[in-house]
Amino acid sequence: MTGTVDERLARFSTATISDALDRLGRTGSLLGIAPLGPGQRMAGRAYTVRYVSASTPPGTVGDYLDDVPAGGVVVLDNDGRTDCTVWGDILTAVANARGVAGTVIDGVCRDVHRALDLAYPIYSCGRFMRTGKDRVEVAEVQGPVNIGGVQVRPGDLLIGDQDGVVAVPQDCEEQVLAVAEEIAEREDGILRMALAGSSVAEARAMYGYHNLQRKA
Repeated sequence: MTGTVDERLARFSTATISDALDRLGRTGSLLGIAPLGPGQRMAGRAYTVRYVSASTPPGTVGDYLDDVPAGGVVVLDNDGRTDCTVWGDILTAVANARGVAGTVIDGVCRDVHRALDLAYPIYSCGRFMRTGKDRVEVAEVQGPVNIGGVQVRPGDLLIGDQDGVVAVPQDCEEQVLAVAEEIAEREDGILRMALAGSSVAEARAMYGYHNLQRKA
């Protein structure tokens, strides 16, 4: 398999990468963060923004999008709040036009028609129409954030599909890739055997299915 580590990891499902992270004893599966629409697929490096409750007078929800590179993933930590949004119509349209890979929100989004029309990938806790302006404000840009119970740092690789999102820490990317390749190869072997007439039990035993994700 050729390509950069990013490109090679992006070819795997989030399920395979999640199993690889489990094997390595690393946390990376973002709990409660779901795709906005069908058929979504996303991969890119994290550009992080952390929100807090608005102060008095309130600060702004930020103009950070001007600094997000093409191919990056906007990662917004709104502490899981579902009572106000931190992403909407204008941000979706601009991000899509500038080649941003997608958006991940520990919180909610709105104006979802725009994202669905453009097939722009958004992963979030849900959708709600009420603005975050004067309710939340940006506390930090490009610092560590917590998304779905996982710490995500700027530059971590985010991969999303129909099952959700995984975050691959930069310090173990090559290890995750190696384990993901092994898991995928063994699962392909199980499927081949089972479709060729072997029992599922025999195929799983042959390729060690029950140990694929187990920490060494």
